[in-house]
Amino acid sequence: MTRIDFYLLSSDQPDTRLAYACRLAQKAWHKGHRVYLHCPDEAITRQVDDLLWSFRRDAFVPHVVLGEGPEEPVACGWADQPGSYNDLLINLSDQPPAFFSRFQRMAEIVIEHDPVRLPARDRFRLYRERGYPLNSHPIRTAG
Repeated sequence: MTRIDFYLLSSDQPDTRLAYACRLAQKAWHKGHRVYLHCPDEAITRQVDDLLWSFRRDAFVPHVVLGEGPEEPVACGWADQPGSYNDLLINLSDQPPAFFSRFQRMAEIVIEHDPVRLPARDRFRLYRERGYPLNSHPIRTAG
């Protein structure tokens, strides 16, 4: 059964949420995991793609926009299917992806901004009602 972790950031800035997603993807990749960042649309996917190149000057995360090149350890996309990825899913969408249960772990990154926080509460309730193991991690952020 998929383990679901909610990362509760002490920020209301959407950019902080995306930067944290990149940091989480980098950490998981360093531990040998394959990561899929599920975005709500193409625009956010392109933003995450750019951030994965630049969120840290001393970091490199081998990644690809799903379907635009050979597979890499990290992929980002907005499609209905995550290709062959099934290790760690980082959900940046307002909805639980239909395919989330095929992943070993899923991360939900939440900021103190109602358009993000309120749908995340609904997803938390849905996952709890379905019996998924849930963990919450309060994270103090600078922005």
